[in-house]
Amino acid sequence: MTALTPSPSPSGREEKKTSSPNISSVTITGLLGDFRLLLVLFVAFRLLLMMTHQPLLTPAGERGITVGGDYQTYYHIAALSDTLGQPFVDWWSEFPPVWSFLTVGLYQVQRDYAGFALVLGLLLLAFDTGNLILIRRIGARLHGANTGLALAWVYALLVAPLVFTFWTFEGMVAFWLLLGVWWLLDGRESRSAVAAAVGALTKFTPALILGAVWRFRGRNQAGRYTAVVVGLFALAYVLLFAGNAAMTLPSLTAQFNKASYQTVWALLDGNYRTGNFGPLEDRGDPALANVTQGNPAAIPGWLRLAAAAGIGVFVFVRSRRLDDKGLVAFVAITLLIFYIQAQGWSPQWLAQIIPLLLLCFPTRDGVLVAVMLSLVTFAEYPFLFIRTGDTGGVISGALVAPFALLVVARTALLVGVCVALYQRLRQEPVR
Repeated sequence: MTALTPSPSPSGREEKKTSSPNISSVTITGLLGDFRLLLVLFVAFRLLLMMTHQPLLTPAGERGITVGGDYQTYYHIAALSDTLGQPFVDWWSEFPPVWSFLTVGLYQVQRDYAGFALVLGLLLLAFDTGNLILIRRIGARLHGANTGLALAWVYALLVAPLVFTFWTFEGMVAFWLLLGVWWLLDGRESRSAVAAAVGALTKFTPALILGAVWRFRGRNQAGRYTAVVVGLFALAYVLLFAGNAAMTLPSLTAQFNKASYQTVWALLDGNYRTGNFGPLEDRGDPALANVTQGNPAAIPGWLRLAAAAGIGVFVFVRSRRLDDKGLVAFVAITLLIFYIQAQGWSPQWLAQIIPLLLLCFPTRDGVLVAVMLSLVTFAEYPFLFIRTGDTGGVISGALVAPFALLVVARTALLVGVCVALYQRLRQEPVR
């Protein structure tokens, strides 16, 4: 596999100038080696996109950079604070508390959709800029300064992270996961545990870092780490349950009670649609949080989870590479095993997968896999699903075959990455 670091010319001498006499290879190298310049370009590009494609909500529908994403859904859910009251007290949310309270607070400040979406976009841009910084730092620690910088450039040029910044809050989740990994690598376990806990209170997946902690740290360290994560998470939920247990419980269970969607499990179940809940008005009734919007599972969720846990234990026991590269690979394979067993798939999960993929495989092959994952993901949504307006968002007719093919292809890619990660974990670290 070809590494991302630049290679010298075969002769070892400086290459001849082939363009303007004022531009030399040294100048180009200096530009690409300036991380501050990359940060400016990264932020400016996204700011300019927001300025030229401002999010708007018109009688004809949504317009601007957020079209196709979930910003409008976040806005309407947050607006329930006007009609129903407060989240976790007067209505239920499918997300842990950080995101729900954040969007409700933002709505109270910016009730107009354009202002709400712009401020939300700026906030999530800040988190994605943090992801860029963390990719460079973790990449430099694992593979050297040049490769760390090269990975940052690759991340900045990939389309998926850019799109998801203005579609979902997954970049925020990825930030807490990467920050937890970075502080764990740097030996700051307490800070890492706090980052994992905050991440879990935003969306559950950053808590999966606990598997790597138990594999790569001693029992005492792992025990303290787990106590911090579980303690902070439990403290937040004790307060929420004290306020209204009935409205709080769905934030822990609703996502797992969805019918299958966009996975091989969904193909088996005959569910050819995205994962949705009922109308927003249903959120005033906690009993409606667990109403399945689709066919029941042919393979029970507990069986999928048990199989995933068994595979996880196998990887845990068989891992030999106990250095920093092994730790990041273990976090990555844990995340992917969880996603593969899940009853549903969300395109925005690439926001967490791509950084770990690049960090574990800083090669041309790793970049190409990230590109292929993006292609099959966006071909599925929005490319196919945008053509389901006449069927209420259900894949049918001539769309079923390409939909099934894309789901199988994406699953095969993720399984292939898991196999490659397992092979890395079986390697003895180079001393």
